[in-house]
Amino acid sequence: MARSVFTSESVTEGHPDKICDQVSDAVLDALLSEDPLSRVACETVVNTGLCLVTGEVSSTAHVDITQLVRDVIADIGYGAARAGGFEANSCAVLLALDHQSPDIAQGVDEADDHAGDPLDRIGAGDQGIMFGFACDETPELMPLPISLAHRLARRLAQVRRDGTLGYLLPDGKTQVSVAYEGGKAVAIHTILISTQHEACIDGESEDNALRERIAGDLWNHVVEPATTDLAIRPSLPQTRYLVNPTGKFVVGGPQGDAGLTGRKIIVDTYGGYARHGGGAFSGKDPTKVDRSAAYAARWVAKALVAAGLASRVELQLSYAIGVARPVSILVESFGTGRLHDAELTELVRDHFDLRPGAIIETFGLRRLPGERNGRFYRDIAAYGHFGRTDLDLPWENVEVKAAELRRSSEAKLAAAAGATT
Repeated sequence: MARSVFTSESVTEGHPDKICDQVSDAVLDALLSEDPLSRVACETVVNTGLCLVTGEVSSTAHVDITQLVRDVIADIGYGAARAGGFEANSCAVLLALDHQSPDIAQGVDEADDHAGDPLDRIGAGDQGIMFGFACDETPELMPLPISLAHRLARRLAQVRRDGTLGYLLPDGKTQVSVAYEGGKAVAIHTILISTQHEACIDGESEDNALRERIAGDLWNHVVEPATTDLAIRPSLPQTRYLVNPTGKFVVGGPQGDAGLTGRKIIVDTYGGYARHGGGAFSGKDPTKVDRSAAYAARWVAKALVAAGLASRVELQLSYAIGVARPVSILVESFGTGRLHDAELTELVRDHFDLRPGAIIETFGLRRLPGERNGRFYRDIAAYGHFGRTDLDLPWENVEVKAAELRRSSEAKLAAAAGATT
């Protein structure tokens, strides 16, 4: 039986790119909390001693963005002397926010194809393609490699924050390689963790000694606790285990690398296991279909898998700027569907309203920041936007839709079963 290895990565909240995603989404949260109709396209750049917030905003909200940025950076962990060359209270915060183009706003405010229905009047904020994916490899219906990479990254941040491993610093990356046979996950092939740390741990500063100490601590306090409930678990020496392969990781965060909003789109989605349309999420209000339609596509794909209609589903959507209805809808079940892909696509057309206005209303995308004390999008800016078991995300709640799809497909499934007997 053919054996293959697939790898996905995640990063911690202190990674430079993820700092930027969280700042951009914190700005979005603050603006939507005061003015749910805010239009936001916020980009952030960080480097040593610098945080630049730029983009386009149209809103009646009044927000102290400079203080908000400093609060986010401090909460991530870049505060006081341990922060190195990037510190919340001393870094320069530069703001360069303009108003949204009136040409774009016109198409969003009044769709080209509206016919009186209020939800028809909201056009897509841009053209583009979006993909949603789900599979039955994990209880949350996500691919196993990205699910494990996120587990390790979240746990890495947890043991830093709670003091279990107090020498850890905010920047970090995880990577998990899973072995497959016949399309089924059979083993954890490799685990790689790179984590920023203090230059001296309990008096020890020699590179090899530090790496051995950190590797042992991470296995005991990160890897094993994060994977204890899995049917397929890593084990030594069967699982290759790499920690800080360069020897040490002291200089990190924005001091080590510049960061930019939207540079971790594969981490944010399915770890490369499914295709990606290319659009980033963070800093964008829900009229931007790069974000809202990608959430809807995940909702649809997960509902199809949860309904038992396929074990693996990828959904593609496409939109035209200023047009409400999707240009195209396509379901791909990779041969795992109990119905033909064309029939699954028709089910999606019949049971899901994928106009931007309908997606916004269904998920409450404009209301959620205000309803959750001013913090919603920032919470999903790190550790993935899909398959989150630690957050209540509306696009992950598919029980009602899955039941609806099962009822609607009963006759077709019975006919298909009869045709094979």
